[in-house]
Amino acid sequence: MEISGDLLIGKQTLRGTNGSIKGINAATGEPLEPAFGGASLDQLEQACALAWQASDIYRELPLDTRAKFLETIAQNILDLGDPLIDRCVAESGLPRGRIEGERGRTVGQLRMFAAVVREGDFLGVRIDPAQPQRQPLPRVDLRLRYVPLGPVTVFGASNFPLAFSVAGGDTASALAAGCPVIAKAHSAHPGTSALVGRAVQKAVADCGLPEGTFSLLFDSGRDIGQGLVSDRRIKAVGFTGSRGGGTALMKLAAARREPIPVYAEMSSINPVLLFPHALKNRGAAIGKAFAGSLALGAGQFCTNPGLVLAIDGPELDAFIEATAAALSETPAATMLTPGIHKAYESAVNKTAEHGEVKTLARGCAAKGATQGQAALFSTTAAAFRANPELHEEIFGAASLIVRCPDLATMLELVEQLEGQLTAALHIDEADYVDARRFLPALERRTGRILVNGFGTGVEVGHAMVHGGPFPSTADGRSTSVGSLAIDRFLRPVSYQDMPEGLLPDALKTANPLGLNRRLDGKLQLSK
Repeated sequence: MEISGDLLIGKQTLRGTNGSIKGINAATGEPLEPAFGGASLDQLEQACALAWQASDIYRELPLDTRAKFLETIAQNILDLGDPLIDRCVAESGLPRGRIEGERGRTVGQLRMFAAVVREGDFLGVRIDPAQPQRQPLPRVDLRLRYVPLGPVTVFGASNFPLAFSVAGGDTASALAAGCPVIAKAHSAHPGTSALVGRAVQKAVADCGLPEGTFSLLFDSGRDIGQGLVSDRRIKAVGFTGSRGGGTALMKLAAARREPIPVYAEMSSINPVLLFPHALKNRGAAIGKAFAGSLALGAGQFCTNPGLVLAIDGPELDAFIEATAAALSETPAATMLTPGIHKAYESAVNKTAEHGEVKTLARGCAAKGATQGQAALFSTTAAAFRANPELHEEIFGAASLIVRCPDLATMLELVEQLEGQLTAALHIDEADYVDARRFLPALERRTGRILVNGFGTGVEVGHAMVHGGPFPSTADGRSTSVGSLAIDRFLRPVSYQDMPEGLLPDALKTANPLGLNRRLDGKLQLSK
């Protein structure tokens, strides 16, 4: 499929008329053809109008039609073949195997949500039948279902050009919920976004859906992103990116006449807690595994382990020695964009020059202009407590070890952390009693607590939470990964004494959709 550099507005392919952007080869810094026209405000208006027109039609289509649409997107993405992988590798600098795996994850998410839609439990059907004879007052007939919020705008992410971008988790869950989507491509991978966007656009046509079900816009500045969040027809936002970008969108959404939710995944340092017995018995092995997690994908994961808390002593020294040895053999890796590389180098240098920080190890020297060299630092608990800047995320393969005098201090520092996506506990059975004391604090501050592993593996499933208290996400009550992500784009509506002929099929007494539902407070299974 040829990359034209055009916007996708409904079924149309149009040249953007507001400046232009080009993709950049992440490894060489060279521009990639073609140029992509940035959308104008008139073209944004056209996309929003089509999405609004499509909304009431798309939301009430049969569940099987919606599910088939998601499955068709998945197949169309697979049908793009090697050209998608090749372009994505060039624009991101990520290795081919990683991109192929991410394509699999993207397709898997779409198919998972298709199954969720067919099952229908996300509708949350509840029926409280009328009780006209009830004393002292009759009970009215009440029926509840969840309905889509309306058109959603999704911002593509820099670090996941497939799984968190045009047809990634936010788009898949919004479409599954019944919401049209206007995607804004990330400027770092416009070619990848265009190819995936054409796959979604084709699926809309293949399934005979309203053309406004999906549009893809490119932005040569910030006008389109801001305009989408501010447009009265947009009812929710999905975003994965920096803390500054996410909070800016949150402010825009809150300032609207009708404020809307922004589901922004932003900043997390994902603490790793090393407990005494595990550190003593397995410190070197944990250190080697930690180094691998730290350097994975040049450290450009939102779940990158950027902080280690442990009790100071010879056991921690052994962990550090093993980590340093592994990092010293870790090649520098190409980062996603020159801008991200520059920000990483600046943050690493600032940390290295901090008066309370010691540099413990560096990875292999960079051989390319945009390669990031892994870095490991240490500080004391007192310095970490007194210097808030040491709590800040470094987006890349850098981590800070905090030497604590005891477990009480470790727990105190956990209590001082901002909201996190993950926290990892490395424990042996003899550590269980101590680890249990940490769980309430970790539950308050993280979305996922894992044991004897690292957060860089995010399974797409039904029990996954990829979210957490601010600033890891804008709303810690939700997740952006897993089937529960659909809930972000739904809200409950109750129907009182509605005639059977006006009720949506999901709420009819005969249950024509065969849904599980809660009838008069009791769960009623369809089978």
